[in-house]
Amino acid sequence: MAFLHWSCQDVAKWIRSLGYPHYTACFTENLITGKKLIYVNCCYLPRLGITDFEDMKAISAHVRELLGTSEPLWSRSIADPPRDSMGLFLEKKSRTGDWADSFTYTQFLDRKQ
Repeated sequence: MAFLHWSCQDVAKWIRSLGYPHYTACFTENLITGKKLIYVNCCYLPRLGITDFEDMKAISAHVRELLGTSEPLWSRSIADPPRDSMGLFLEKKSRTGDWADSFTYTQFLDRKQ
């Protein structure tokens, strides 16, 4: 999960490598770091200045692939099985501070049980 330590410039380089160099400023001007990528999806991309729907879908899919998570359903029911562990863990890791920086996936799984 090296991406969690990416700077804004690292994220911009990653966006360029995906074939979207015209969006690098959207990520750098909004200070999107590796931890903040956890929240990047089709709901938030327009706030960053990305409004082409096909690009939004593709970038969101690349973010999910990078994070190793599945796409959460927008109409999630309480009867559905719990969300995947990795997605829940990444939400915890997205916070700042020493605790979040040192929190591991193994610790998360131990606490979940």
